[in-house]
Amino acid sequence: MATAARPRAGVDEGVGPTALMVAAARAIETHRPDALARDAHAEHFVRAARSSAHWPVHPRDVPDGEADPLWGRLGRYFALRTRALDDQLLWSAHLGVRQVVLLGAGLDTRAFRLDWPADLAVFEVDRPEVLAFKQRVLDRLDARPAARRVPVAADLRGDWADALTAAGFQPAEPTAWLAEGLLPYLPAAAEQRLAAAVDRLGAAGSTLAYEARLGPESAAVRDSPVYTTARERLGVDLLALFDAGPRPDTTADLTARGWSTTVHTPFDFTRHYGRGPRPEPHDAFAADRWVFATR
Repeated sequence: MATAARPRAGVDEGVGPTALMVAAARAIETHRPDALARDAHAEHFVRAARSSAHWPVHPRDVPDGEADPLWGRLGRYFALRTRALDDQLLWSAHLGVRQVVLLGAGLDTRAFRLDWPADLAVFEVDRPEVLAFKQRVLDRLDARPAARRVPVAADLRGDWADALTAAGFQPAEPTAWLAEGLLPYLPAAAEQRLAAAVDRLGAAGSTLAYEARLGPESAAVRDSPVYTTARERLGVDLLALFDAGPRPDTTADLTARGWSTTVHTPFDFTRHYGRGPRPEPHDAFAADRWVFATR
């Protein structure tokens, strides 16, 4: 069988490799009998990009299994995060929300793999080159979304709200907003602008879920196997990609703006779902917080 032409680069630079890492973790998780989430498209993104074409996409490709710090422990983290946020979005849709906005959508395929109401729209906001790469892979697969999918090309470090409304987003309608794996990579000012835009565009009944990081990490945490293995095996320095400046308190900001917020650790969801990373000494995940807000 002839090998299909590989789509041009678009996720091989900057924070793009992190999207590929999450896709590889989702691909591996998909083939587990006890999978927290399944994504049939994920392995195709991994194979299509130059930098990740040789990465594992199945548990049999990971000799140490879940003991592997990269595709085992970090993979469990990504799978757990995916499932928790899937359930949050579906809960919002169950309550009547008919707009979902994925901020920094990356290689997210929730528009395709979740059981959405027929009249729901999923807006995917990300850089044009990432969306173009994603679309080429999806076209090659002849993928069909389960909801109305609207890609919105915009840089989240700048003014993206106008592009979203121009794409058909309705500010007067409640929305389920999601910023998965995004805010730690943004400069503090961009995170503050993003929160203000979500507040401005988020009608009553809207929800927002996002990942935040406390910091800075200690030297022992920075030397944890999750970070060192990603650098050594993949050439991806996750710590260097995180914005180094002081982080804003977005949760306090949203609370002051009238949102109700709850803050969780990933380990709360490990207990809830019965599978996921458990705390370790000098844990790379100890600084992570998953925040859920409702207006």
